[in-house]
Amino acid sequence: MEKKKNLSQKEFARQLGVHHSIISKYERDEVIPTIDVVKNTANILETTVGFLLGETKKQDVLKDQAMLKRLNDIASLAEEDKQYILYTLDALIKNVKLKQM
Repeated sequence: MEKKKNLSQKEFARQLGVHHSIISKYERDEVIPTIDVVKNTANILETTVGFLLGETKKQDVLKDQAMLKRLNDIASLAEEDKQYILYTLDALIKNVKLKQM
């Protein structure tokens, strides 16, 4: 990943605030990074924690702060309200996809 940003392990470690030898240990799964290290890694590499963890193949999913705020707002609602909003949202998305065909 740091190769795409043209970062050496040493430079990447400097930006991350760790010794450069730890980077190769992370890559070999010899050491598990803390959540703060993972969050900082995502910021440095301009991606998301979900991408780094393999939860998504899209590198920039949920980097849109306005969209992320909306999703968090929906998640905090009562379950019934959340289901109404998601049902409506699903219908709107389906409609747009049909128009694009």
